[in-house]
Amino acid sequence: MRRWTPQLIALLQSGKVRRVGVSNHNLEQIRLADQILGEAGFRISAVQNHYSLLYRASEQAGILQYCHDAGIPFFAYMVLEQGALTGRYGAHHPMPAGSQRATIYNAMLPRLKPLTDSLAALGAAQGAEAPEVAMAWALAKGTTPIIGVTRPRHIDGLVRARGIRLSPADIAELEVLADAAGVDTRGWWEQDMAS
Repeated sequence: MRRWTPQLIALLQSGKVRRVGVSNHNLEQIRLADQILGEAGFRISAVQNHYSLLYRASEQAGILQYCHDAGIPFFAYMVLEQGALTGRYGAHHPMPAGSQRATIYNAMLPRLKPLTDSLAALGAAQGAEAPEVAMAWALAKGTTPIIGVTRPRHIDGLVRARGIRLSPADIAELEVLADAAGVDTRGWWEQDMAS
C-alpha cells in the first residue's frame, strides 16, 4: 500500500487515471490506501472482493460497513461460487470432471444441498430461480454482484434478481444454512480478510 498508492496520485492529478479501485484487500489496507489518496484530495472509488453466502469474510471483517459508511461501492465477485449455488450441480450431477471448479466444489456439493434447496424454494415463491436469490441476497447486503453472463437468459436473471425482496428472516435462514454447510471457499490467491 505505502509503496504503490502514492504513485497513483500523479496519475490521478494528470487525468491519466480517473478512479482507483482495490481488489482482495483487507480493511487495514483499504483504510490506508484511502488515507494516502485522501491526503491528495482523492479516494478509493471501489472495492472488489470475493463475497457470497459461503464466504462472508468481507462482512465479518467490517469491510462492507466501512464501504457503506464511506460511500465506496463494493463489488462482490463469486456470488454464485462458480455455479455451486445455482442448484444446477449436486451429488448426482457434479461439475464437469477434470475442471478446477470440480476439484474445488464437487466434494462440498452434498453439504450445500439444504442451502441450494432453500434458494430454489425462495425463488419459486417469487417467480425466480436459485441463482437469482443468491444475487438478491448480495444486493440486499448493499453490494453489486459481478456475474459472468454467457447466455441471454442470464441477463433476464439479473433483472429478476433486482426485483426479489428477501425479508430479514429469509436472509438469516440462508446465512444459517450456509454456515451449517461448513465449507471454505476462500481462493488460494485471497488473503485472510481478518488480517
